[in-house]
Amino acid sequence: MFVGRKEELKSLEALLRKKTPSLVTCRGRRRIGKSTLIREFAKRADRLIAIEGLPPRIGLSNSDQLKAFSLQLAQQTAIPTVELINWPQAFQLLASAVRDEWTVILLDEISWLGGFDPDFPGYLKTAWDTLFKQHPRLILVLCGSVSAWIAKNILENTGFVGRDSWDILLEELPLCDCNRFWGKAADRIRSYEKLAVLSVTGGVPKYLEELDPAFSADENIRRLCFQREGILFREYDQIFSDVFGKRAEAYKSIVAALVHSSRSLSEISATIGKDRSGHLSRHLDELVQAGFLARDRVFDPKTVRPRRVEKYRLRDNYTRFFLRYVAPRRDAIEAGLLRGLSLDQLPEWETVLGLQFENLVLNNTLSLVRHLGLERTPLLSAAPYSQRPTARKQGCQIDLLIRTRHAVYVVEIKFRKSISISVIDEVQDKVLRLPANHKLSVRTALVYEGSLDPRVESEGYFDFVIPFEQLLK
Repeated sequence: MFVGRKEELKSLEALLRKKTPSLVTCRGRRRIGKSTLIREFAKRADRLIAIEGLPPRIGLSNSDQLKAFSLQLAQQTAIPTVELINWPQAFQLLASAVRDEWTVILLDEISWLGGFDPDFPGYLKTAWDTLFKQHPRLILVLCGSVSAWIAKNILENTGFVGRDSWDILLEELPLCDCNRFWGKAADRIRSYEKLAVLSVTGGVPKYLEELDPAFSADENIRRLCFQREGILFREYDQIFSDVFGKRAEAYKSIVAALVHSSRSLSEISATIGKDRSGHLSRHLDELVQAGFLARDRVFDPKTVRPRRVEKYRLRDNYTRFFLRYVAPRRDAIEAGLLRGLSLDQLPEWETVLGLQFENLVLNNTLSLVRHLGLERTPLLSAAPYSQRPTARKQGCQIDLLIRTRHAVYVVEIKFRKSISISVIDEVQDKVLRLPANHKLSVRTALVYEGSLDPRVESEGYFDFVIPFEQLLK
């Protein structure tokens, strides 16, 4: 099942109109659909050769990767299996399989392939210059979940400067594409049920593929998360192990520190008991590149200058849900004691669902701007906004603050079973606490899921009132 990714496919298809070969990098979170995208694109070409690195395990060696490389190449070409001694030999063998036709070569999980040989990037660069580049109808795709490895060894490597044609950082599917996983039942399923499922899966295609539209949200989440056979019960440890290897525990501790709220570097350092060192900053950067965290830079709405403090947010809904609700109940799930669990029985479920809803909207900011009439308006900033109280001003927390050249958009994201007219007073108070800039207009928006008091719209305070179901269209 292939859903969405129209812009990515369009950009890749443009490479087929070139008269020279292309080197492409594709990176992003595990399960986000990188390989699926490239395989779908390769249907537009004449041929695909796909080779995937072996996943990490104890005792794995460079020789094992080379052996697997040779075997996969033999299975897809007329080249017999040979014993490869090094990567220059492997790349030469691969290049010999390219013919005068449009060929896509996918080197999948590139960091696994090259993780045992520090000279792997250099060998690949030489192979590109002397072998692959000689084929004008070739697109070589380097794909992987360890985005930091690709950034360091390919994109930021001086040897590859000017050689890569396109870099794809694949993110979660937008909500409108997520809706398609309910198939023909999409129009018959309440937006609340979809929200409950998406609060756990986010826009991760692999997780959404496991969805059974015939089951309720409760049943889908119980089956996927609260049964020991479920993919989302087993997934957490595996994805961190696959992406970060032996360093997985260090990254898990950072993620766990962000389960309940966003934090600055200093706050994370204090929470996990680690110094504000280059190691911690690098770990945070890698978690951002891997798609687990978002780095939200707080802008001054008056000047649009970034403030010195950045906030890190756990943007991955699955990870937050797992740590909040699944991990503490691991033993009970293993024993099969929660097969009859109802989501309403989970403590503070409505509160957590509100946080997950907010995360979904923030991760779909570019889709939201269309509903605000800003799709053709340059945005100067768009991020959550927080203002600490001082002697001169009161504190303020805004779910999403969007700044254009002439206006500030204050966006309230609200999930409640019943949303009363008091939401107007809440947002009015936040607007009054913002630093005043009389050259800017202030517009307000409410993005919500729940039963909305009809007076909220009739009062006319909000310039935009957007129910969640609109974001799914």
